[in-house]
Amino acid sequence: MIYREQVAWGCEKMKEDTLIFECMGFGEDGKFFLEHTGRGEDISPEFLLKNLSAQAKSLAITLEDLSHPIKNFTHWVAWNIPAVTDIPKGIPAGASLPSFGNAVQGIGYGFHRYAGPKPPKGTSHRYRFTVYVLDCKLELPPCSTKRQVLRRAGGHIIQQGEICGYFV
Repeated sequence: MIYREQVAWGCEKMKEDTLIFECMGFGEDGKFFLEHTGRGEDISPEFLLKNLSAQAKSLAITLEDLSHPIKNFTHWVAWNIPAVTDIPKGIPAGASLPSFGNAVQGIGYGFHRYAGPKPPKGTSHRYRFTVYVLDCKLELPPCSTKRQVLRRAGGHIIQQGEICGYFV
């Protein structure tokens, strides 16, 4: 099953430069597969990007809990991901990822790794993946937070898209 979202908010016709991406970690109903959650294997899902800009030099990705009492609580932040159309599932833990084009994972949920959904038992939380396509690589230390990454990315974001899902 694939959960796909076209990122063309408020547009009747999709622009030529609109980023389209799919997350292979959700069912058609938008619910996370167990393997991508803190109650399962806690591995990052695969993402497929379409219509990636020719000017793309790197990607950044975040996962936020939209239902957490701390607004948009960060579960994952990674940057300097190679500008590829297929981000594989199971990105390994670690601040620096030499095996993945020297991508960097910052502080999300207190870790340098993907930390999937794990809401309190009996509750349902909404989560949002955001992919940022950048025209450069970011020079930031691995202890950087989502806020610091987005501040540095500022004028370098050439495409952006988001996908929301939920987990109970």
